[in-house]
Amino acid sequence: MGKVRTSIVKRTARKILKLYPDRVSLSFEENKKLVQEVVDVKSKKLRNQIAGYLTHLAKIRKRIEQQAAK
Repeated sequence: MGKVRTSIVKRTARKILKLYPDRVSLSFEENKKLVQEVVDVKSKKLRNQIAGYLTHLAKIRKRIEQQAAK
């Protein structure tokens, strides 16, 4: 079973992806820095969860683009 992400993590990550699609990358470390710059996150755990979900969404987006190119 996978871990469940809260709605605030999903909502914030989707908002960042919508506002800064060119800055979101496949690297967790880069996404962590982006979240730190863009959002005022109180805890390190929440920041990392948002960055992890952003990375997950970026990988999905890349996979969809590759399939569309075929």
